[in-house]
Amino acid sequence: MDNLKIQENLPIANLTTMRLGGNVRYVVTVNSSMEIPQVLEFARQRNLPYWVMGSGANTIGRDGGFHGVIILNQIKGIYIGSTSKLTPLRDLDEGFSRYLPDEIIIQAMAGEIWDDVVELACNLGYSGIEAMSKIPSTVGAAPVQNIGAYGQDMAAVIQQVEALDTKTGQFVKLKKDEMKLGYRHTRFNHGQDKDRFIITSVTMKLRQGQIEPPFYNSLQRYIDEHQETDFSPKNIRRMVSTIRAEKLPDPARIASSGSFFTNVYLNKAEADIAESKGTPLWRNADGGGKINAGWLIEQCGFKGQLLHGFRVSEKAALVLINESARNYTDLAKARAEIVDAVEQRFGYRIEQEPVEIGDEA
Repeated sequence: MDNLKIQENLPIANLTTMRLGGNVRYVVTVNSSMEIPQVLEFARQRNLPYWVMGSGANTIGRDGGFHGVIILNQIKGIYIGSTSKLTPLRDLDEGFSRYLPDEIIIQAMAGEIWDDVVELACNLGYSGIEAMSKIPSTVGAAPVQNIGAYGQDMAAVIQQVEALDTKTGQFVKLKKDEMKLGYRHTRFNHGQDKDRFIITSVTMKLRQGQIEPPFYNSLQRYIDEHQETDFSPKNIRRMVSTIRAEKLPDPARIASSGSFFTNVYLNKAEADIAESKGTPLWRNADGGGKINAGWLIEQCGFKGQLLHGFRVSEKAALVLINESARNYTDLAKARAEIVDAVEQRFGYRIEQEPVEIGDEA
């Protein structure tokens, strides 16, 4: 274990984009899959729990800190090609782009920045993840939450993940149908297998072409306003990046976890009722619908308000910005006010998207 990079007593606030949380006992950075069993053994010998983290954008630290081991997954590498042969991106020659097939496989290691992979795919002309541009995530976290945006999600493109099964101690490959992918709900973050697998790589299949209408509401508004007619992956990425920059704070500069609340998903009967009341929603292929949590929060008058040190964003009300709060208690108070008000007015109980680590003080 001498090769492991181990740090002690670091503030969780320094590891997460919301900038909250007490100290963590150990932080261990892993740069290869083979280091993960070593870290787990390090934790086992000390009888400590562990927590896997990437960019920290979807993690909230509690005031009591975490008496355990945070594993920072920084395993790098991107491979592209076909199902029969994958080539490291750095080994591709300059003429590669002239011979691109209609479909391509991209395998990215868990520590890669998600948006770097999106940019690569769009530059090569492949569709499937362009609407998920600028999501602050590492690749390994993407299937855990089944990330999605503007009508696309991981479930539509993912083929398999490679992971360490902490129950057996073996590295395994899980196919898409083994992941139980739903809206922000997967085998990796719910149920008896929650936290069982430490993902080391993600494999996706993308296709040449472009997404077709109907477009997600906010994207369609942008298209109409700017009279866009080019829906290529590269151009959709440009549009989505612009929309997100206008609505969502950059977590590298402003303390935030991005979209703090999940949207409300309805079955067909519920969607019909909501629509009859004039509630704006996005219809799914099965007739169900999705209500933007930001719209619900805005209707309750919270947009732009400061609650216990947290600003409800004036640009996107489902975003909370940590302006002056320094503890989890303030976040809990602000969250409760918003959740209770939405439930009282609309009957929907919105839920927090980021997961939490540590103990309350």
